[in-house]
Amino acid sequence: MNEQEAFTKPLCELIKLCGLPFQKKKLSDEVSYSVAASKSIAQLGYLMRVPSSHVRIQICKCIVSFYNVELPRKILSGYQPTSANYKIQMAELGGLAETLVLSLALVENQLTEKLWVLKALQHLSSSGVNCRLMMKAQAASRLCLYLNGVDPSGQLVFRSSEILWNLLENTSKEEVVNQLSSLECVHALKEVFVDLIMHGFRHYDRQLRNDLLVIATLLAENRAAPMIESGFTELLIVLATFTEVKIPNSLVKSFKLTYCYEDFELKKLLFNVIGILSKDPRAVPLLSENGVMPALLYYVKPNQKPGFPDWSAAQYEELQLHAIAVLALVAPMLVDKYLSCQANTLLLVFLEWCMCQAPFFGQGNSFHGTGGRGNKLAQMRYSLRVLRSVVSLYDEAVNLNLCDQGAISQLLDILKYAANKSKEKEEAILLEMEADILFLLSALCENDLHRKELFSYEGVDILIPFIQMDPKKLYSGLGHNRLLFTALDCLWSCVIGCYIAEDCFLEKQGIFLLLDLLALKQKNLCNIILGILVEFCDNPKTALHINTWRGEKDQTAANLLIQLWRQEECELRVKRDQYGRIVDMKRPIASNFQKQQEVIPVPANYPSFAIMEISENIRAKLYLLLCKLGFENLPGLSAKDFVTLAIIRHYIDFKVGEVWSELCAELKEEFRPVESDEEALKVISEVPEGTGKMVAALQTEVLESKHHQEIQEEEKAYTKIRAIHKQREMVNKSWENFLTRVSNYEALKKAKRLQEKSIEASRCKSKTQNEAVHSTDIKGLGTTIGSGRLVTVESTPPQLIGGPLAVADSARRKPSVCEGALKNIKRVKTLDSIKKDSVPVE
Repeated sequence: MNEQEAFTKPLCELIKLCGLPFQKKKLSDEVSYSVAASKSIAQLGYLMRVPSSHVRIQICKCIVSFYNVELPRKILSGYQPTSANYKIQMAELGGLAETLVLSLALVENQLTEKLWVLKALQHLSSSGVNCRLMMKAQAASRLCLYLNGVDPSGQLVFRSSEILWNLLENTSKEEVVNQLSSLECVHALKEVFVDLIMHGFRHYDRQLRNDLLVIATLLAENRAAPMIESGFTELLIVLATFTEVKIPNSLVKSFKLTYCYEDFELKKLLFNVIGILSKDPRAVPLLSENGVMPALLYYVKPNQKPGFPDWSAAQYEELQLHAIAVLALVAPMLVDKYLSCQANTLLLVFLEWCMCQAPFFGQGNSFHGTGGRGNKLAQMRYSLRVLRSVVSLYDEAVNLNLCDQGAISQLLDILKYAANKSKEKEEAILLEMEADILFLLSALCENDLHRKELFSYEGVDILIPFIQMDPKKLYSGLGHNRLLFTALDCLWSCVIGCYIAEDCFLEKQGIFLLLDLLALKQKNLCNIILGILVEFCDNPKTALHINTWRGEKDQTAANLLIQLWRQEECELRVKRDQYGRIVDMKRPIASNFQKQQEVIPVPANYPSFAIMEISENIRAKLYLLLCKLGFENLPGLSAKDFVTLAIIRHYIDFKVGEVWSELCAELKEEFRPVESDEEALKVISEVPEGTGKMVAALQTEVLESKHHQEIQEEEKAYTKIRAIHKQREMVNKSWENFLTRVSNYEALKKAKRLQEKSIEASRCKSKTQNEAVHSTDIKGLGTTIGSGRLVTVESTPPQLIGGPLAVADSARRKPSVCEGALKNIKRVKTLDSIKKDSVPVE
C-alpha cells in the first residue's frame, strides 16, 4: 500500500471478506480458535494506520457488519456458521475498541473517515467490556474535544454524545466525568450547547441539547470541573431564570422558549442544575446576581387557574413543585435575598391557601407530586421543607420574621390538620409533614420563653397523641420513628423551661407516657427520654408523678431505672459478680473498652476519655434522675436493686476517681512528682478504692440481710405447713375414733363412761343448800353415738320456789297477778314441744 495504490482495492476486498461470519466444523471450534480469531480481528484496528481513506472506511464498515449479521446464501458442506455474537466477543477479546479510539488521532482532519470511526465506536460502546477498553484510551475526553468540530450533517455531535452516554452507563460515572473535567472539554461542551440553544429548532436538536445538558449537570457536580471559569455556570443560571425575572442578558438574547415537551424537559433540567450549583459556595454570588431567588419565588403562589397560558395545568404544577424543592436548597445559601424578597410571607400565605377549601385538584404525576393527587399536600410538603431549611440555620432574623407573622399559631393549625388527615389514612407524606412542623416549632421556641407560652395554649394537647404512638408503628417504615423523635425534641424545646407548659403536660399525664416509652428499653429512645425527665425534675411536681407511675407487673420507675443501669453496664461489659457486686475495687464502673485504652497525654482544655465516656452512655442521666428522686424510700426495689443502687449512688465518686487516675498516669508519663505531691497523689488514688470496698461491704450486708430474711420467711412457711399437717392428723384421728365408736358397742360404752366422768369432773364440788339437781342423761336414747346439743327445760319443784333464782328475778321485776298460772301452762307446752322435737345432733 505504501509503494503502490493498486493494492488498495484487493485489500478492501479482503477486509470486506472479514465482515462475513466464520465457519466451523465442530461446536468446540469457537473456543479452540478463539485466540487466533481475536488476533485476526485485532489486526483490523492496526490496519487503520494505512494512509488510505478507502481502507479505513472499509474497516469501519466491516466492524459495523459484526452487528448486522447476514447468513451466507450458500453453506459449505461439512461447515456451519459461528454464532451471531462470536465476532463481537472476539473483538472484545482482541481489544479492537481501544485501538479504534486511538485511531481517531489519524482521522482528526478527515470528516468522512471520522464519522465512520464514530459509527463503529457507537456500535462497540454498547458493550461494557468495550467501554472499559475505550476509557483506557481516554475516549471521553477525545470525543468531547471533537464535539465543536465543523459538521453540516450534525452526525458528529449526535454520535459523540451517544458514545458518551454509553460510557456513562457502562463504566464508572466518576471516571468519565474526570476525563471531561478539563477546561478544553468544558469549553467544547459549552460551545456546542450554545449553538443548539440558539440555532437548534428541530425536534432532534432539542433532544440532543437536553442530552448535553445532562452531561453538563454531571460536570457541575464535580467541583474540580472549571464550570465557573468557562462561563458555563452563569449561562445555565441565566437560562433557568430569564423567563421569570426578565433580566436583560446578552447570553440569551435570541433564545426563545417554545413550551414544547423538550423545552419543558429543558426547564426541569435547568432547575435541577440550580439545585446542584447551590451546593458549591463559589457559585453562590452568581445565583444571587442573576435573580435565582425571585425566579423560584415566582412559583410560590396559589394555582388560581386550571391551566396557564404557556404550560398546561399538570406541567405548571410539576414546575411549581420542582421550583419549591430547589428553593429549599437555595434559600439557606441566600438568606439576605430570602428576607429581602419577603419569602416567609409568601410561604405562609401559600400554606394558608393549601389548607383552605378552595377547589383544586393536584395531578400528582411527577416525582415531586407523590401523594398529592387530588389535593394540595405536595405543595404543603415542599413549602414546609423550605421553612425547615431556613429555620435550621437558627438565624434570629429569619426566626423573628416568622414569629412576628404568627407562624407558631399557623404551624399548630397545619399540624392539627395533618394529624386529622393521618387518622383517616396514614401516609408517608403526612408523617413527613408532621415531623417537619414539629421540628420548626422546636427551632422557633427553643430558648424563648414567650414563644413557649404561645405554644403551650394548644400545642401540648396536639403534642400528647404523638407521644402516645403505638410502639409497633415504629417499625412500619412510613416514618413513625422520625416523627416520634421530632415530637420528643419538640417537647424538650417547647415545653421544658415554661412552667405553664410543664404543668399542662403533667396534668395530661405526660410523664406517665414518657415512662411507658422508656419501659420499651429501646437504645435510641432511652437517651433522649432520660434527658427530658432530668430536665423535667426541676419542676417540683415531677418527682411525685414519677414515683406514682406503675408499669407492667406493677413495676415502679425506680426499678425501671435500675434495670436500665444494669442493661447499660452489661453492654459496656463492666465487671460484676453473679450477685451484681463490685469486682474491681480500683475502677468499679470502668467499661471493658475503657480499660483497654492506653494513657495518652492531652491538653488541659481537651476532655479525657473518662469525661468523654459520660456522653457515650446513659449512666450519667440515670444517676442524675435518681439524685432528683432521692436514693431513700424508693418503692418497689428488690435486694438485687439495692445492690445496684449502692453503685449508682457513688457514681460521681467513682468518676472523679477515674479522672484522678488518668491525671496521675499522665503526670508519671511526662514528669516525676516531688515527694509531697507523690504522697498526695497516692492518698487521692486510694480514695476510690476505699469507696469501692465500702460499697462492696454494703452490698454484701444487703445480700446477707436478704438471705436472713429469706430464711425467716422459709421457717414461717415450714411452721405453717407443720400446723396444717398436725391439724390434718387430728382430723384423721377424730374420724378414726368416730368410726370406732359407731362400729364397736364396747368402745361406745367406754367413750360414754369417759364422757360422764369428764362431765362429773367439770361440776362444781361445793353444793348449795336446797339446790336442784338435773340429770344429764337422755332417757330412751336409741342412738349409738354421743349426744349432740340437746336442751330439756324442767320446772322447779314447788318447795324450791322462792330460792336464789326467784330472789334474783324478783329483784329485777315485780310479778304480775296471773304470772303463776301462765308459767305453769307455758312450762307444760314448752316441755312437750321440746321432747317431741328433740333430735340428737352429731
